[in-house]
Amino acid sequence: MLRRVSTYIRQRGLLDKQFPVLVALSGGADSVALLDVLLRAGYTCIAAHCNFALRGAESDRDETFVRNLCTEWNVPLEVIRFDTLLYARDKGISVEMAARELRYTWFEQVAKAHACQAVAVAHHQNDQAETLLLNLRRGTGLRGLTGMRPRSVNPMAPEGIPLIRPLLCTTHEYIIHYLRDKRHIQWVEDSTNSDTSITRNAIREQLRQYSKSDIEHMAQTAEFMQGYADMLDGKDTREAGIAKLYESIREYGFAEIDKIYDALQRGEGGKTFTSKTHKATIKKGQLCITTVS
Repeated sequence: MLRRVSTYIRQRGLLDKQFPVLVALSGGADSVALLDVLLRAGYTCIAAHCNFALRGAESDRDETFVRNLCTEWNVPLEVIRFDTLLYARDKGISVEMAARELRYTWFEQVAKAHACQAVAVAHHQNDQAETLLLNLRRGTGLRGLTGMRPRSVNPMAPEGIPLIRPLLCTTHEYIIHYLRDKRHIQWVEDSTNSDTSITRNAIREQLRQYSKSDIEHMAQTAEFMQGYADMLDGKDTREAGIAKLYESIREYGFAEIDKIYDALQRGEGGKTFTSKTHKATIKKGQLCITTVS
């Protein structure tokens, strides 16, 4: 996990170890794993916990857990309590939307106060798959298939400190394995996650029938679509570069286009990749493709 996430952060240029990062910490498995990995990777972390006061004693339990965890790990912590129901009524919006507006507005304030370079949230590949399925159910175009990006703007502060998603390189199942079997770290469960009357939870339940590789392939599809969207927008991003490379060599059947792209960017002369029918070798910064005899 540490190697995988560290590589993902480096490839996407998500963080710089010279500056602190604000970690959104709910106390659930995903956010606990995110904080643990970033600390182990050597980043300076500030934790931020929102108590939305929506689940009675369970909300307070989560806050207590987070406070104890941050004390144990010696991580500075900011906590806020919201009257989410009142905010939703005043705004005439859903409770889910109210919680979203409240937390992202506050994250921007806290991140600025601590001079953080980014706000790290714990979305992973299962969340990415959920987003794709949710958009497909509603009907969508190309950009709806791009899912969540590793770096994006804060929806409540578009010109402010960006959001990053370092766990988009892994699945929820692997996160649980990492915490339970590798690190032996506890977390808390949100009982409302089992409420399938909530659309996302219903989709999450649907995804249980899919294998780990199915989830990974759906997340990879979102990354590919991000590249095509960037191509259309004329953006010079890693995702666009991978999409362009794929289009130029797709007839040869290479499976790891992203690894070929990264090797080209690093100028790894002599590096070779093979498909069932062809071999690609990097020579003088170019990709030389020959037929496998």
